[in-house]
Amino acid sequence: MKTPKRIQPLIEEGLVDEVLRQLRSGKEATVYVVRCGDEIRCAKVYKEATQRSFHQAVAYQEGRRVKNSRQARAMEKGSRYGRKMAEEVWQNAEVDALYRLASAGVRVPAPYICFEGVLLMELVTDADGNAAPRLSDVELDREGALSLHAMLLRQVVLMLRAGVIHGDLSEYNILVDANGPVIIDLPQAIDAASSSVALAMLERDVSCLSGFFGNFAPELLSSQYGKEIWNLFQAGLLTPDSPLTGQVAAPERPADVEAVIREIELARQEEEHAAYSMAKLG
Repeated sequence: MKTPKRIQPLIEEGLVDEVLRQLRSGKEATVYVVRCGDEIRCAKVYKEATQRSFHQAVAYQEGRRVKNSRQARAMEKGSRYGRKMAEEVWQNAEVDALYRLASAGVRVPAPYICFEGVLLMELVTDADGNAAPRLSDVELDREGALSLHAMLLRQVVLMLRAGVIHGDLSEYNILVDANGPVIIDLPQAIDAASSSVALAMLERDVSCLSGFFGNFAPELLSSQYGKEIWNLFQAGLLTPDSPLTGQVAAPERPADVEAVIREIELARQEEEHAAYSMAKLG
């Protein structure tokens, strides 16, 4: 096929020999299958910020590091240089997360290089050597769903132990190869230590998994794996082999009924006072 303009610099640098086909196009990037010498890999071409439907919300940028204060100020002001730096930070976040997670034993595509806004990485394949399907395209029964769900929870645990939360995990950014699930698409990855929304993002990721697999195993729909994993993590007790039940014990301390009554009474008094004041003004 004709070489996309954004991949041309990689060909000129000898990083890519040939573009074979487009694999998929998503909200943040277009992925191509490429040949690099004797290896078949994939090239992820990030879309410009104005073309992406996934916005770089403050929640995702929190805690991300930049090289110096000048870059940070430029990003805050939104200057052209600042936007360029923001794009580099956005793209590098995925590269950094991939290396970090791969070294922690998480099943992610092996990254090779990010050059001119194009991430060159491993092509995940199925048993026949074809591009692995997304989880959303895999036929499942109850047993298969429970098995994959358990595998993915372990991946989530390994990610959290490495200090990373996916932030947008769903059946659309998980591939399934011959050995199980492989997690992809990480430019919005959350740093668990520095983000104030880490718990919310973790719970959302895990809830998305429960919601998808709950179509085949309904008992997962009422589970609380996200909160359980986070509680173990906060207590320093989370290990790759931590037994997970999906249940979280209710707080042992009894509710302060008198305090609740006092709050209700105060709210009632404030409401009466406001009504009286309005009547006087009238």
